[in-house]
Amino acid sequence: MWDFETDPEFQKKLDWMEKFVREEIEPLDLLFHQDQTYNPGNQSLMAIMKPLKQKVRDQGLWACHLPKHLGGDGYGQVQLALMNEILGRSFFASTIFGTQAPDTGNAEALAHFGTEAQKAAYLQPLLDGDIVSCFTMTEPQGGGDPSVFQTRAFEQPDGSWRIRGQKWFASNARWASFFLIVAITDPDAPLINRFSMFVVPAERAGIKFIRNAGLMFDLPGEGIEGYIEFEDLHVTREDLLGDVGQAFAIAQHRLGGGRVHHAMRSVGLAKKAFDAICERALSRTTKGSLLANKQSVQQLVADCWMKIEQFRLFVLRTAWKIDRYNDYKAVREDIAACKNLAYEVCVYIVEKAIHLHGSLGVSNEMAFGEMMRASMCMGIVDGPSEVHQSTIAKQLLRRYQATEDLFPSTHVPSNVRKAMEKYKDYLDIPGDKSVWVNYLREQGKA
Repeated sequence: MWDFETDPEFQKKLDWMEKFVREEIEPLDLLFHQDQTYNPGNQSLMAIMKPLKQKVRDQGLWACHLPKHLGGDGYGQVQLALMNEILGRSFFASTIFGTQAPDTGNAEALAHFGTEAQKAAYLQPLLDGDIVSCFTMTEPQGGGDPSVFQTRAFEQPDGSWRIRGQKWFASNARWASFFLIVAITDPDAPLINRFSMFVVPAERAGIKFIRNAGLMFDLPGEGIEGYIEFEDLHVTREDLLGDVGQAFAIAQHRLGGGRVHHAMRSVGLAKKAFDAICERALSRTTKGSLLANKQSVQQLVADCWMKIEQFRLFVLRTAWKIDRYNDYKAVREDIAACKNLAYEVCVYIVEKAIHLHGSLGVSNEMAFGEMMRASMCMGIVDGPSEVHQSTIAKQLLRRYQATEDLFPSTHVPSNVRKAMEKYKDYLDIPGDKSVWVNYLREQGKA
């Protein structure tokens, strides 16, 4: 049975979140650069965030993506999607609710593949929100294409490794207490078994920061993404996460649900931009009438609303399918589509908001620049949109078969002949027939 209603008790939690995010968290976007949310050394911000995190804990809403034995509530993907829709309104919200990337994925990787020693050293402080972590996979010469990665872990006679190579846009590197590092351990193995993952403390010798990489509009040296070089970084079997050659399996495990969360946060961002569109339409008069009374603006409002609602329902259905099948592989194309749509819908809505606000929209006195930056990032993070489009196409095409006939299976004359053969005993009974029936009958007489 299909059901579009939210459980009343959970709806109360969502209502609390909506008010809490708008009144307590969104003001932080105006007081601090968004990068600072990951900086444990920013005493002013930490002093504000600590009691806010406690309020979230008091509501039982801290790190709800995690199972109960890891300090979360083990919420399903539909519940998490509805929560992330609200969190998408503020960059700081995810951190205050214990669901910030890449820490959520890193925590799941440690929870499922880490040793007890690794969990004690890294997982618990991460779950408590006391530290942040970094995920390093992308490389400067090949972006996100693992077939051209060069960072290599060279095995030593004692069974340890020395890691050499560079990583680009290493998530959260600037403030991280530890790194998850993807490196080649067997260059001759098939691609999916070529890499291993290591968990390494940030202070270990051999991790060299080339520079911090900011996003567009950031000043040089700003940003939390790192351009890093590993210079004979020594790692041991105790640092290995999972088994040798298992990095791809770990990476995919940590990404499935995260992409849905990204998409639903994008819904929240798009709705925030849409709110601005509607307020502007009702507030601004030009050429003798409100913008809201002009047909082109009415079309814009309707179009934006339809795109957001279609996107929102698709993401929620994908979340429902994950809960239903409990298998990310069974909904690969849905997850990939969510990731694609997040970029397309957000960029479209934010661009319309900018346009409707005129010169104010392109100024630094509105938040649309940061909204557009966040929207465009969605076309690249977790792999470029084109890669996910390829995934969608491959998954869908597996459900079809090529025809061995000369003409397509939807070829009208061929199908009329088959239908005529199927119902030949009835076609001589009086009554109008398709023109194709008469035409093919005449051809048969010739």
